[in-house]
Amino acid sequence: MTGASDATGITLAHSDSHATIGTTDIVDRETREAMEHGHLAPGATHARGAGNRRIEEEPDRLRTCFERDRDRILHASAFRRLAGKTQVFVFPDDHQRTRLTHALEVAQVATAVARALGLNVALAEAIALGHDCGHGPGGHASEDALSPYVPGGFDHAIWGADETLAPLNLCAETLDGIRSHSWSLPAPSTPEGEVVSWADRIAYVCHDFEDAVAAGIVAADMLPPIVRDRCGARRSQQLQTFITAMVDAASLTGSVGMTAQQAEALAEFRRFNYQNVYLRPASAAQATAVIELLRALVEYFADRPNLIELPGAPGVGAGSDEALRRSVSYVAGMTDRYACRLGLTHLDWDPAKLPRGIGLV
Repeated sequence: MTGASDATGITLAHSDSHATIGTTDIVDRETREAMEHGHLAPGATHARGAGNRRIEEEPDRLRTCFERDRDRILHASAFRRLAGKTQVFVFPDDHQRTRLTHALEVAQVATAVARALGLNVALAEAIALGHDCGHGPGGHASEDALSPYVPGGFDHAIWGADETLAPLNLCAETLDGIRSHSWSLPAPSTPEGEVVSWADRIAYVCHDFEDAVAAGIVAADMLPPIVRDRCGARRSQQLQTFITAMVDAASLTGSVGMTAQQAEALAEFRRFNYQNVYLRPASAAQATAVIELLRALVEYFADRPNLIELPGAPGVGAGSDEALRRSVSYVAGMTDRYACRLGLTHLDWDPAKLPRGIGLV
């Protein structure tokens, strides 16, 4: 299990390894940056050296600046914690999506579109992987829960870029795409960011419906005819339709968008999900339970900042603005299960008031 050595002194994984590259030329960062000028679309975002970062760094020998951003997000604890955060269902079954699997599916859609359009795939992937890292536990209910404590309200996109991922010193273009991916916010400054805005909507509309069908909440034959006729009833058909519609729109106009018929179907699909999945009584009850718990946790830790497991917390005055900011940051970073566990252990929370599906054995 220690590998095998060949005649050149190189260690190989297998004693019978025979794979060769066929060249000794290495495609390093500078080579790939030069290749971008010949292969990317005129409006694509180009990688340059160490990238436009808040704190200057030395360029990497092998990776472009956006490839480094993708890797930093992938290895970040905030990204890993998405595995324990709600997409639609709190404490999902084995085959239901979490925020982590959602981010991966957004990255798949975004890279498929970016590659076809000649955009910077590494930048699109970095934005997609990081776009939801600012989400709190319990899905979008966490935004309602935390908004009273944040000037201007708590928006997961802005919080993710400016707070959660700030320690990673990401490129300005990556942070801009994360900060602006929600359709309610000003548009991203790059076409790659625009692609992720669409990819996010495409991915969640399709996979949230699939999860709801599997859970018995809706059925495929309930889809409006405009959706079934234009994009099908299966996720694979739907994704292919919407991705192709984005590529077709770019080939017609040179812009990042979607052909009108398919965009209309996507909008109707999303309305269907809101009416039948996101806003159903069980979802509303789940959101209420999440909001009550998270607000109680914020106020508890704001009054006891020395209990917050963050560097430098000791010495912060109880109830101060800084204590409140740290408390919001702490609670926003929690997984669903951790937030519920702290509610039981620190607040003596009534288990009956926790979101349905919790099991803390």
